[in-house]
Amino acid sequence: MLIQRFKGKIHRVKVTEANLNYVGSITIDGKLLDAAGIIEGEKVQIVNNNNGERIETYTIRGEEGSGIICLNGAAARRCQPGDLVIIIAYGYMTTEEALAFEPKVVFPDDDNQI
Repeated sequence: MLIQRFKGKIHRVKVTEANLNYVGSITIDGKLLDAAGIIEGEKVQIVNNNNGERIETYTIRGEEGSGIICLNGAAARRCQPGDLVIIIAYGYMTTEEALAFEPKVVFPDDDNQI
């Protein structure tokens, strides 16, 4: 049996943009993606610490070192610039794999840098 377990997380990062007129997704600084072990196009859960919203979307790789965290499309209605969010990616694994697995967790500074 496979279980779903969190595999990577960007903890308390600041939303820099919200673009309602985009197709959809979240654009994330490429350095943050790499540090958290999240790839472009991967499904993520976004938890907004300011309003309690939880949404799911997929990632777009942003410019490395830019600090960009941009909610696109409908997700832009759930997060506004300045909100603090947690971005979580999950993976499927056996219980044995999950018990031995070490997730990657990133704690960005106030400028969304590692």
